[in-house]
Amino acid sequence: MSHSQIRIVERVLTRLKLKQLRLLVAVGEQHSILHAAQSLHISQPAATKLIKDLELDFGVQLFDRTNRGMVPTVFGKALIRHGKLILAQISHAAQELDDLNEGNGGRVVVGTLLAASAEFLPRVMQRLLTEKPELVVKLVEGTNEVLMPALRAGEVDLVVGRLPVHRHRSEIVQERLFDEQVICVARAGHSAHDLPAPELTDLMAYPWILPPAETTLRRQLDQIFVGAGGDAPRFPVESVSYLTNRSLLVSSDMLAIMPAHVPTRDIEAGLLRQVNWTVPIPIGPVGVSMRKSVALSPPVDGFLAALRREAAEMMG
Repeated sequence: MSHSQIRIVERVLTRLKLKQLRLLVAVGEQHSILHAAQSLHISQPAATKLIKDLELDFGVQLFDRTNRGMVPTVFGKALIRHGKLILAQISHAAQELDDLNEGNGGRVVVGTLLAASAEFLPRVMQRLLTEKPELVVKLVEGTNEVLMPALRAGEVDLVVGRLPVHRHRSEIVQERLFDEQVICVARAGHSAHDLPAPELTDLMAYPWILPPAETTLRRQLDQIFVGAGGDAPRFPVESVSYLTNRSLLVSSDMLAIMPAHVPTRDIEAGLLRQVNWTVPIPIGPVGVSMRKSVALSPPVDGFLAALRREAAEMMG
């Protein structure tokens, strides 16, 4: 490590304050010292001085002053990225102390994708309720585009669901839990069930519910639609919420593509039926993503162990 690097490390460790970090992150998000200062209830001159003091202390420029506002430099981006992680960890620590103070056994924040939310995670939660009744679990539903940055920033401890094919790999380690088949479903009385062996071209006449454009499953589906000689269905509903999708399917002629175990209970109850069309998408891995080189807290480690045990039982 060079002498200048040692100086920066010493200055960060001895001089950086949480107030400065919060301001730095706020300016990075809002590109405005005025708006960042207002959100933190400090004056603009005080905020400007805090940023200038940081730049003088570290001997680097953290922001470029442009006509688009305050734009982080490479140094600013690096400090903001680490700042978000530090603030998230402090927030988690405070929340865990609160939980322990109230007699709860720690806290886990889990990001969930559609492939995990309807059947697999509820079973894991039932297991945990028996084993660790004091554990507080917060579930955050979304797509990889939303959840992976939240995972990297420390706002989410684990993300469970269909693993992204080749993105989000830096700073994140993935573990496959089980493989998932994709199926097409519709309401029980849908006319698509009258076709003994429907082709995709037959099904394109119906309205569809599709995963959002930024998901791996949607990209695979778009390739299938193009391969069948057509565009994607016109005016599709884009949704990853199974509750919404279930309601739309039961009350309309819409079709939906989803992981096979998601609608299991509704198929067993006779509300939905699998359409007799084999979705030509390879079996995809469902798994858990976590940050690299981060020691897992005991509650997160316990949740991960429950995921692994439930997956092992599913796979027989």
